[in-house]
Amino acid sequence: MTVRVAASGEARSSTTLRTAFLKWQCRVRQLAMRDNAGRPDDAITPALFLPGRDEALGRIVTVLNRAPAHSLTPEMTHMAARTNDPAQRREAALAYFSATYYQSAARFSDILTATFPPGSILAARIRKAQRALLLFDAYAQRFTLSCRVWRLSPQNPFHEATVAHNTLFNPSLPPGIEILGFEPDWNMSTSAPEIS
Repeated sequence: MTVRVAASGEARSSTTLRTAFLKWQCRVRQLAMRDNAGRPDDAITPALFLPGRDEALGRIVTVLNRAPAHSLTPEMTHMAARTNDPAQRREAALAYFSATYYQSAARFSDILTATFPPGSILAARIRKAQRALLLFDAYAQRFTLSCRVWRLSPQNPFHEATVAHNTLFNPSLPPGIEILGFEPDWNMSTSAPEIS
């Protein structure tokens, strides 16, 4: 899989592409919450490629986190703590995320996160590569994101937000999970149809 490198005259596309991606992600994630009981589809689970490989390693489930200034991590943590019943917790989360959570793309960071089990060989391969290509292809839209990758420390706000989000849907997350951050280089990323 190759990624087209943006020419110098395409600086406009990096901001435009970033904005379009975040708006699309907010829309498809809200649809997943409203129409698909929160189950992630291809718009949320990109195919992951490592540099120099033409075959995807598989798909990963990504979390779109709010920027720290707009974080609602305490609210999510409180929601999870209100009940030990997984069904009630999931129902509350679906109502919460279906409402206004995804209404403003400007409140979200473009750093995506993904959770891996403790000692994950896949996570180790991704970390070693330090870069990855994420291919989102759904709803007649395709985004190919060239990303820098790193492991998030437990004190990182995106780590905390990812744990809070995932606990609402999976109350049995094991201790020692690993969370990787995927930061797109918008000048090396593309879309089809192309965003103008």
